[in-house]
Amino acid sequence: MYLLDTCAFLYYLSDNEKLSSTARSIIETKEDVYLSQTTLWEIAIKKTIKKLDLAETTYDLERICSEGGISIIPIKNKYFETIQKLPYIHGDPFDRLIMATAMDEGLSLLTDDEKIPLYPEIKVVW
Repeated sequence: MYLLDTCAFLYYLSDNEKLSSTARSIIETKEDVYLSQTTLWEIAIKKTIKKLDLAETTYDLERICSEGGISIIPIKNKYFETIQKLPYIHGDPFDRLIMATAMDEGLSLLTDDEKIPLYPEIKVVW
């Protein structure tokens, strides 16, 4: 079971060559792939502040996920408790919430973020 981080999801959407062949294979074979609602929130924020140029709305992204067999995990209060227990290696609040989601849900995280493997509690696949 796998959780996409935001970059992996965006790479997948744009068919970007930065997406690893392992990650692409997992996503395309629909091996219990999940996306955190946090990613949709992050995308919305980055579009608003002009850090991301993406034509699709968050509703479009939900539809794309549904059609592609990617389940969206809602944000749960317990993730905030987990965030507080994480060492402060990675400062990005969206990534910290995505990491907490992966930990609490027992998911491997599909990410190329170099800081996340520094957390031994998180299984990273790329």
